[in-house]
Amino acid sequence: MTENEKMAELLLPHITKTPADYEALYPKRDLPEGARVTRIAPSPTGYLHLGTLFTALVNRLTATSTGGIFFTRIEDTDKKREVTGGIEDIIGGLNDYGIVIDEGFVSGETQKGDYGPYKQSDRAEIYQTYVKQLIREGLAYPCFCTEQELERVREKQEQQKIRTGYHGEWACHRHITYEQAKAEIESGKPFVVRLRSPGNEENRIVFEDMIKGKIEMPENDEDFVLLKSDGIPTYHFAHVIDDHLMQTTHVMRGDEWISSTPKHIQLFRLLGFKVPKYAHISPIMKLDNSAKRKISKRKDPEAAVRYFVEEGYDPQSVIEYLMTIAASDFEDWRRTNPTASYTQFKFNLKKMSVSGALFDQNKLIDVSKNVMSRFSGAVMCEKLTAWAEEFDPDFAKLLKRDPAYTAAMVSIDRDTAKPRKDLARFKDAKDYFSYFFDELYVPCYDISDICDKESAKAFLQAYKSVWDPSDDRQAWFEKIKTLCPRLGFAAETKAYKAEPDRFKGHAGDLSSVLRVAVTGRRNTPDLCSIMQVLGERIVMARLDEAINKMN
Repeated sequence: MTENEKMAELLLPHITKTPADYEALYPKRDLPEGARVTRIAPSPTGYLHLGTLFTALVNRLTATSTGGIFFTRIEDTDKKREVTGGIEDIIGGLNDYGIVIDEGFVSGETQKGDYGPYKQSDRAEIYQTYVKQLIREGLAYPCFCTEQELERVREKQEQQKIRTGYHGEWACHRHITYEQAKAEIESGKPFVVRLRSPGNEENRIVFEDMIKGKIEMPENDEDFVLLKSDGIPTYHFAHVIDDHLMQTTHVMRGDEWISSTPKHIQLFRLLGFKVPKYAHISPIMKLDNSAKRKISKRKDPEAAVRYFVEEGYDPQSVIEYLMTIAASDFEDWRRTNPTASYTQFKFNLKKMSVSGALFDQNKLIDVSKNVMSRFSGAVMCEKLTAWAEEFDPDFAKLLKRDPAYTAAMVSIDRDTAKPRKDLARFKDAKDYFSYFFDELYVPCYDISDICDKESAKAFLQAYKSVWDPSDDRQAWFEKIKTLCPRLGFAAETKAYKAEPDRFKGHAGDLSSVLRVAVTGRRNTPDLCSIMQVLGERIVMARLDEAINKMN
């Protein structure tokens, strides 16, 4: 055996398989020409982050637009930071937001696909097999440095104004012999396995980023860690092995990984793998005292996808908003295709922003109003009730007390060619629909800028005798107009505008008085429909109360 082969057996004696065994285990994917295989590989260290959802959306769109595959892989190599239920929260969140997963983790517990396991902690033997091969080839070696020793090296480098890191002459164990390593292991010292980098910082590495264009950086010369002392790989090594074996064609991830890309490309080449295409996604930004900064888990509640659920944004609204960030031409497409699914949009990475897009709450609200306006009455009723059951149980009880009443209430001005766009969040619905429930209704009789009280009382009293709940909208308004002449109001707005001194107001003013009396609001959906849903008993009681208050 050569010195390198002896070192490989010393460090990883339990590994009996070779890379060829795993190459045979994961055959070439049977996909059409040009199909892209993409993935998202989150760490279960907390909640689903808005940036993770955005990255997943971009990966899903890219796979869909090319007839490819989108899969999930869990990168759980950092056990210290892992959170119980983290996988469930992330994968469940992706499912809730309609990010269809073809392969990998499709729920917190369930994996599917032929290229698993899809959790890195279950793939230790695979990584160790490839590391063992690198050791055999003299491209990796054991390092026994303690944290204290590495810190002292860093301090010396800083004192000498030398680039910090484990490289060149500062790589203490780069030339360790088999006998030296054997002695260290027999003495019980823990070790990591490092790459013996053949790179030179003076050389340049160039790659074409599919979003940012041509990127040129120094070649990696750092002997970075491949395997930690517990035998689990670092992100750098796991990424390369997993994306090779799972045959990822396009790696799309946050642009904080750009600086690590030379390491990854170097590893792909040293292992004899085809280098995937890279696309680095700019983070979603936020204004902070007029300065842009990356949206923060610590500072910003909207960093957590859960925030949007609690606030009552429908998942479709959030996805639709993220689409406006992901593609500069999406809004033009949406105007031309108002009812089509966003998945039909022809997504192109080159239309993505090179710099981070600014999170715009007002834009989200506008987008959400459009999305929610397209919900049918039945869908809106179901979604609103489900949200209220989790976040506003008292409101949910009112909604569920009379399902037919709630359905009729929610359906007003929906399922039409031009539905109203009042609601952006389920959270706002309690106030929006409050006048439909006696428990929530807050009367308001301020009509001072509409007409005088005596005219208002006279109108309401007269209207009680002519209102018929079965009237359609046209008949309903005609009855208001018929009352106008005897009350001194113009039946037609044109007549009032032509001779304003002749009239106290017009029919529209009287309908506003009626709206205030019945709902306590100046602006509502169709009042005729509202009164029909409220029913004769409630409407008459509110008209009487309004007349009494005006007295």
